[in-house]
Amino acid sequence: QVRLVESGGGSVQAGGSLRLSCVASGPTVSRGCMGWFRQEPGKEREWVARIGLIGITAYAESVKGRFTISRDNAKNTLYLQMNSLKPEDSGTYYCAAGVAGTCAAGGYTSWGQGTQVTVSS
Repeated sequence: QVRLVESGGGSVQAGGSLRLSCVASGPTVSRGCMGWFRQEPGKEREWVARIGLIGITAYAESVKGRFTISRDNAKNTLYLQMNSLKPEDSGTYYCAAGVAGTCAAGGYTSWGQGTQVTVSS
């Protein structure tokens, strides 16, 4: 089974930057596409960004132009570079993975434990 471990969260002031990492292990066929989600207490989980096996990316409108998702397949690591952070970007960020071609339809089958991001104004 796929195991995902996030790191890189923390507390920053508005306008600052953070880079999240997600180290993946397990069957590569089950992590062909990967993505980032976030969730604040009491709210539904929100999709942030996704990346396909060959690097095609997509972003939520709320983060477009500020966040960049990337992956290093040799290191089995997914990244999320977050710039110009806003207080509304706060939340627990989760890494997720699925079979290639399924993530756009919500086909994530593996999830990490999450890393906390807090942006203060």
